[in-house]
Amino acid sequence: MHEETPLEDLVSGAAQAAGGWLGALPVALVATSGDGVIVRWNHGAQELLGYAPPEVLGKHIAELLHPGADRSLGRSLWETAATGRGVMGTVTAWRRDGHPLELEIWACPVPDRRDGASAVLVFAADAHAARRIRGSSAVWDGLFSRSPVGIGVLDTELRFLQANPALEAMNGLPESAHVGRRLAEVLPEVNAGEMEEAMRHVLRTGEPVLDRRRTGRTPADPDHDRLWSCSYVRVEDPGGRPIGVIASLLDITKQQRDHTEAEAGRRRLALLSEASARIGASLDLERTAQELADLAVPHLADAVTVDVLDTLARGEEPGMGLTGGTSLRRLGKAPLTGTSVTRMLAPLGRTLTFPPAAPYTPALAARQPFLIASLDERAVASAARHTSKPAQLLATGVHSFLMIPLVARDVVIGAATFYRTRPVGPFGSDDVTLAGELASRAAVSIDNARLYHHEHETAVVLQRSMLPQHITPPPGIEIAHRYLPASDVNEVGGDWYDVLPLSGGRAALLIGDVMGHGIAAAAVMGRLSATVRALARLDMSPDALLYQLEATLADLAEPMLATFLYVVCDPATGRCTVTRAGHPPPAVAEPDGTVYLVQTPPGVPLGVGGVTFTTTEILLPPGSVLVLYTDGLIEARTRDIDERLHELTGLLSEPDQSLDHLCDSLITHLVPASADDDIALLGARIGTVTERERRGAPA
Repeated sequence: MHEETPLEDLVSGAAQAAGGWLGALPVALVATSGDGVIVRWNHGAQELLGYAPPEVLGKHIAELLHPGADRSLGRSLWETAATGRGVMGTVTAWRRDGHPLELEIWACPVPDRRDGASAVLVFAADAHAARRIRGSSAVWDGLFSRSPVGIGVLDTELRFLQANPALEAMNGLPESAHVGRRLAEVLPEVNAGEMEEAMRHVLRTGEPVLDRRRTGRTPADPDHDRLWSCSYVRVEDPGGRPIGVIASLLDITKQQRDHTEAEAGRRRLALLSEASARIGASLDLERTAQELADLAVPHLADAVTVDVLDTLARGEEPGMGLTGGTSLRRLGKAPLTGTSVTRMLAPLGRTLTFPPAAPYTPALAARQPFLIASLDERAVASAARHTSKPAQLLATGVHSFLMIPLVARDVVIGAATFYRTRPVGPFGSDDVTLAGELASRAAVSIDNARLYHHEHETAVVLQRSMLPQHITPPPGIEIAHRYLPASDVNEVGGDWYDVLPLSGGRAALLIGDVMGHGIAAAAVMGRLSATVRALARLDMSPDALLYQLEATLADLAEPMLATFLYVVCDPATGRCTVTRAGHPPPAVAEPDGTVYLVQTPPGVPLGVGGVTFTTTEILLPPGSVLVLYTDGLIEARTRDIDERLHELTGLLSEPDQSLDHLCDSLITHLVPASADDDIALLGARIGTVTERERRGAPA
C-alpha cells in the first residue's frame, strides 16, 4: 500500500482548498522540488495551461514561461520562495496551444519533514479573472457593510450565515444572534413562516422573490408593528447547485403609513363627494336619513342608525332640540337585515326615548361627538345600571362605538350612531371627523326636507283654497274638473280654473297658469282669480278683461307672467269666443267623433305688455266637449309637445263618455305617477240638458 508523503498530504489538501477559492476562480496548483523541478500538477493546472501531468512532471518550472516574457522574473519568484519567503507576482506563461496567458502567482516554501528539503507550492490563476473577482469581492464587501439595505446570507437550511449592520439595526440584534439560527428563532414576532416559505421557493426554483412583505415587531422597536419589503435571490456554486439565499430588506413602515393615510384621505374625499351628490337630493325626510346610513356602511362603520326628533319627524318645529327625556324616531338604519347587530337594534319607524341619565347625553347636548373607541366590559359597566343595551352590543361583536349629534340651525335635531364589528381598528380621530362631516350634511338636508315638506303642504293648501270649491254651471253646460299638484314643492305654483255665469245664459270658462312656483305663485294666482271674477260681473269683452289682468300683474312688487285662456260659451246656440294669452289651445270633441285643437292666435303671456289680444269665434254642435288644460298635462321631458297633443286628442275620440270618466282617463294616460308640474283640467259639454236639470233640481 502506497503511503503518501507529508508533502503529498499538503498538496492534496491545498488542491481541495484551492478548488473552492472564491467559489468560482479556477486555480492551478503546482508543487516543485527545491531545485524547481515540477513534482505535482493538478487538474486545475491542466485546465488552465492545457498540459497533462506526464507532459510537465520532471521539467523545470521556468520552462513554462512564455519565450517573450521576462524569464528572470519567474526565476526570481521561485528562487525567493525557495529561500523560505512567500511571494506573489504576475508572469506570462506559455499555454500548450501556443497562446500566452498572464498569470497571478502565489508561491510559498513548504519544508518536507521527511528529508529536511524545502519544496515550493505554487498557486496560479488567470490574472484577468483574478482581478475581476477581486473587484467584485470589494464591491460586495462595501455593499454588505455600508448599504442602508438590510442584507442577510442564509444557507440551504435557511440558517443565517451573515447579517450586515443595516439588518442588525432593523432587527435590534447583533450578527452573532443571527448566525446559525433561522428567522423564526431570531424574530418570533414576525410572519417568519411566510418568509421561509418564500425562501424555500427560491431555493427550489431559482426564481427570485421580490417585495414580499414581512410584518411584526422586533427588539429594535418592540412596541410597534413595522413593515419590511423583502427580496430573496438564490446563491449557486459554479455547477449551478443552490448553496444558499441572499435576503435584502427595506423598512417601508413610514412609506406604507403615508400611502395608507393618503389612500384613506382619498377615500374620505370620495365619500364626502358621494355624500354631496346623494344625501338630501330627494328632499324627503325619511329617505335623507336612510341615505346617511347607507352611505356610511361599510365605508365607515358596519352598522349605522339615524334618529331624529319625533316632533321634527311630524313636521313640527324642533323646539328645544335634543334634551333629556326627548323622544326620537328611527328614520335610518343600515344594514336593514342580515346581522346580529341589525336584529338587536330597533327597526325603522320606532319611537325611542332619549334618556337623561345616558352617558352620551352631556356630549350630544353640547353638540360634541361621543366616542367609546374600545367597547369592552369595563366600558359598559357604568351604563349597565340603566340599560342592558351596551352589554347586548358587546355580545354581538361591537368593539367600537361612535355617536354624532345632528345639528341644524344651531339646534341638535337627532343623532347618528356608528358601530364597528369587523376585525379592524377602532374609530379614530379621522373617523370622528369624517362622521361629523357626514352628519352635518345630513342634518342640514334633514332640516331642509322638513322645511320643504312644510312649504309643499302650505303651497298645496293655499293653491287648493283659492280654486273654486263649488262650480255651478249655467243651464245647458255640464262641467268636470281636476287639479293635481306637483310632487315637488318647487313646481307647485299658480294653476287655476273657473266657470263664471254671464248675462244671457252664457258662461265664461277660464284656465290660467302663473309662471312661477311655490307659495308666491299661488298667491298671485289668487289675486288673478279674484280679479277675473270681479271683472266678469261687469260683462267686459275678453280682450278688455285681459288688459285689466295685465294691469293687475303690473301692480306687483316683483314682475310675473301668466298664461291665460278665456272662453265665452252660449249653450243655446253653441257659439263660443276663444281668447288666448300664451296658453295651450283648447281641444274640441264633437258628437260625431271629430276631434281637433281650436286654431286661434296663441298670443303672449299676460305681463309682457304692448300686444293686442285676438278673439276667435267657433260654433260647436250640441253635445260637443270642450277641454281646457294647463301645460303640465301635455309636457314631458322626453317627448315632443306635438306628440303629446296628438295623444290628448286621441283620448277624446269617444265624446259620449261621462266627463268625469274623460277627465280621469286624461290624467291616467298622460300623467306619470308623480307629476313634475301642476295640472289643472276643465272639461265642459256644451248645449246639453244635465241630469240635474232633467230631475228639476235647481242649478
